[in-house]
Amino acid sequence: MEEILEILEKNNKISEEQIAVMLNKSVEEVRQAIKEYEEKNVIVGYNTLINWEKTNKEFVTALIEVKVTPQRGQGFDKVAERIYRYPEVKACYLMSGGFDLTVIVEGKTMKEVALFVAEKLSPLDSVLSTATHFVLKKYKDKGTIFEDDQEDDREAVVL
Repeated sequence: MEEILEILEKNNKISEEQIAVMLNKSVEEVRQAIKEYEEKNVIVGYNTLINWEKTNKEFVTALIEVKVTPQRGQGFDKVAERIYRYPEVKACYLMSGGFDLTVIVEGKTMKEVALFVAEKLSPLDSVLSTATHFVLKKYKDKGTIFEDDQEDDREAVVL
């Protein structure tokens, strides 16, 4: 029932009852499927997407391209683990192409992110080079458009 995963990915606040109606399943079937997904670590967390630009919280996000030397017998996994354990790191991805890892970091200021790169990331033995790119504005994240000025002109359907 991968449909459950797709529904939860779009809206983690939707109830088991609503999912059951949408999929023409019993609430117990949906509840059991979700429980199994959680136990098997298919569902690893429930997040809320927030447009922080509409709040008073000040921080910066950076995408850092990292070239590394993979460790013998462990590939990129051990290097990635050392990196993603830092609390500043919000995401870490193995990439194809011109660099090996994309590391997404958040800090209070650009200087704080730069210090993280200079003092923690770059000195790691396996790190060959880094390139830091600061996010200036988010337009869309996880399938959600942040500023969509188009009005919804669809009519409501009542069943």
